[in-house]
Amino acid sequence: MSKDIYDEKVYNSFYERLQEALKSPTIKEYDLKQLEPLARKHGQKTEFGSYAWRSVQSSRLAAKTVFLGSERVRLPSISPLQEQIIRNAPDELEKVLMLLKTLPFVKLTRQIGDNPDYNPVCTLYVCTSDPKNIRLAYMWGTLVFPQGSRPGPHFTMIHIPEEHTSRQQILSMPDHNLNICLGSDYLGEDKKGFLRQSMWGADERGMLGLHAGSKVVVARDVSSGKLKRYGVILFGMTATGKSTWSCHQLRMDPKDGEMTYASQDDICFLKDDGSAYGSEANFYVKTDVMPDEQEAMYHALTDKSCLIENVMVDANGKVDFLDESLCGNGRAVVQMNKLAVEREGKLVSIAAPSINLPSLDENDGLIFAFITRRNTIMPFAQELTAEQGVLAYLFGESTLSFAANPAKAGESVRIVGTDDFIVGSRGRKVNRFHDIIMKLVNKYPGQVHFRMYNTGGMGEIIEEYDEGGVRKKRMVRKTQRVPLDLMAAIQRGDLRGTNKYEKCHLGTKGIVEADGRPLDEWDVHKLYSQEQIDWYVKDLMQGRRAFLEEISKEGLKPEIINAAERSFRAMGDSKSKASVHVPASVPNGAPANGSHAEPKVIVKPSEPVNRPKRPGVWRWR
Repeated sequence: MSKDIYDEKVYNSFYERLQEALKSPTIKEYDLKQLEPLARKHGQKTEFGSYAWRSVQSSRLAAKTVFLGSERVRLPSISPLQEQIIRNAPDELEKVLMLLKTLPFVKLTRQIGDNPDYNPVCTLYVCTSDPKNIRLAYMWGTLVFPQGSRPGPHFTMIHIPEEHTSRQQILSMPDHNLNICLGSDYLGEDKKGFLRQSMWGADERGMLGLHAGSKVVVARDVSSGKLKRYGVILFGMTATGKSTWSCHQLRMDPKDGEMTYASQDDICFLKDDGSAYGSEANFYVKTDVMPDEQEAMYHALTDKSCLIENVMVDANGKVDFLDESLCGNGRAVVQMNKLAVEREGKLVSIAAPSINLPSLDENDGLIFAFITRRNTIMPFAQELTAEQGVLAYLFGESTLSFAANPAKAGESVRIVGTDDFIVGSRGRKVNRFHDIIMKLVNKYPGQVHFRMYNTGGMGEIIEEYDEGGVRKKRMVRKTQRVPLDLMAAIQRGDLRGTNKYEKCHLGTKGIVEADGRPLDEWDVHKLYSQEQIDWYVKDLMQGRRAFLEEISKEGLKPEIINAAERSFRAMGDSKSKASVHVPASVPNGAPANGSHAEPKVIVKPSEPVNRPKRPGVWRWR
């Protein structure tokens, strides 16, 4: 791709002229209290006294997001669609200037963060030619803080839902602290537009913006018998459980002084003393919540303060959070102080006193927890070394589900830091995480811990077959998601120090006992033959090799590449890097090793493996 599709002179000129356009008389400034009745006028009152709205677009335009500016902020690679958006950007930017002077807009200024050092001042401009879009300013403003006297920097977002859907696009200009959303009425674009810029700004100031939730947990340590306080940072792709596990009480013992306090559910800014600044005042959560399993979140969702989006609400205002017949991405803005659990007949808030995690000087420990969602051989929990923790951040793994995408079911998804909002080099992010982690481990020996939690399942089998010359997949053996009570026990046991881990097939330590509960039924050898296990491990390793090569081109430190190579050897990699052997399908469904009663089907990769581009790094077609 030619670099001349970018035109920095055009972007700089646009930004200069934008300052005058933002003074247009078509723009009217509001505060949050003024916006509330205007937004409610276009909403539906629910049985709880809260209000609900519906958007035409119900998810982010990730594939139509581009970065305009200097080389350091551009995407490492772009799709043909993104290339076309970049080529057309000069004309689209001219249109934005024209629309700002022509159409009605509301202006709202709020603030991200609540700390002494870094609190971006954020100004949102929303076009209200369609009056119901005023809800975007109201809902976003409810997520963050009022503007105060705390330091900036200043970020701007222009949101024009009225642009035609054929020209939907997100134009991000990090050099100018500016984001523009065109042709979408989804609240997530405003939220993530400001947070994406905030993470970039934090990175520029020596911190590290993380796509992660955070919480403070007080647990009774089994070895000392004392109550200890831990900071927990939870990484995970969207919809893998960050909000759930940021708020979950893990069935700990409050009568014994144990408690979980939610700080953030999405974005925080990590510092090299182990503290993490929070970003938002309230949570923007998925609403597929069951009251008996996610009590605190359910209480917040059913409070009259909740702002509901794209959830099934019938003609009488009755809400069904689990009905996804109209939309599979129901969302809501919930107040942090409404996150509560029942204790002796009273509701007790689980909101942390601060959105900021204390430093390791003030806590007994810090846990970095990486949430993945896989369904085959991944243990429900792995105990990682610091080096393995850095690799978990690098690989940022999950898989596509059969329900979400049958054609790609079981395929790996890898996003550095599980953060698809990274501006510029991903290698730079991994390097910064590595440096912060190693500094913490050296300064606070024995206090920094790393875990990987699999919130998917184990034992799934998907078979590939040809039908009319088309390669398809079908589910042979479906697995159930890890029960929430088991995942709660796993996390509870890690905090109490009661879990048992043993060296496993992935070169890490896999969990074998969770808070006193043996996990024999989840022994991978009871679910697959050894030949199948070996194939899955090699398949996982090859995917990681390909991703390592990709990120290495963005300036990854040699010590991280060497650590990855050591992890591959720990997984059984041979020095020859020979091609992966795919075991033949077993005739008549007989077990491959004759030791299991249940038939096994060997899953073959959908893509052939090419020769390595360079020694030690695999490339997939």
